[in-house]
Amino acid sequence: MFFSPLEQFEIYPILPLRIGAFDLSFTNSSFFLLLICLVYVFFVKLVYSNGSGFFIPNRWQLLFENFYSFSADMVEENMGAKGQTFVPFIFGLFMFLLLANTFGMVPYSFTVTSHLIVTFTLSALVWVGKLYVGIKHHGIRILGVLLPGGIPFAMVPFFVVVELLSFFIPLAALGIRLFANMMAGHILMKVIVGFCWSMLLAGNVFFLAHFIPMGVLFLLLFLETAVAFIQAYVFTMLTCLMTGDMVHGGH
Repeated sequence: MFFSPLEQFEIYPILPLRIGAFDLSFTNSSFFLLLICLVYVFFVKLVYSNGSGFFIPNRWQLLFENFYSFSADMVEENMGAKGQTFVPFIFGLFMFLLLANTFGMVPYSFTVTSHLIVTFTLSALVWVGKLYVGIKHHGIRILGVLLPGGIPFAMVPFFVVVELLSFFIPLAALGIRLFANMMAGHILMKVIVGFCWSMLLAGNVFFLAHFIPMGVLFLLLFLETAVAFIQAYVFTMLTCLMTGDMVHGGH
């Protein structure tokens, strides 16, 4: 991770496994995805460990309850009363993204959300899920979202194309937004770290001057921590909006 800002995103196999043309290797990305899930399960178990937290909430339960209430409020604001069944899913999605983003802030760790394949897979699952919700609630009538009412017949093809684009664009936009923000922030931090290291090795007046970019780096570290939370929030918020649109029939 020393020579190039992009080396931190390299995926390499830990347990190589190839079956014919398929590469099923257990990689560093797979390891951190598994670790994130295990950490989440660990914290959930910690909330209710030793019988605590049921009558007098412990600090971990208070933390989780705050995050759960935050997710429930997000669903209520964007999906209404019909969306209450989606609160556990939204909470789980938010916590996964928050852990994945913040894990990347730990030195020598791996930021899984800095890879488009991970973020695009998440957005694809959300998109398929919202389509299922729309069909479940409204059946074939959900196709009515592709053609708003009161449109002149001559304009129908144009509006169908526009609505199709607006229907499919979130599939890419969700994943690209998260991937681009996480990758750009980590590249910038790596560049500043390299600059500080070069000034430190140069000695003389540069040794003293390296504290300036070092201060910028610490400020950027706090900013990236905030971005980790914001991007998890934005992804789940847009998921609520898209799912709510299907629940209410596109209105």
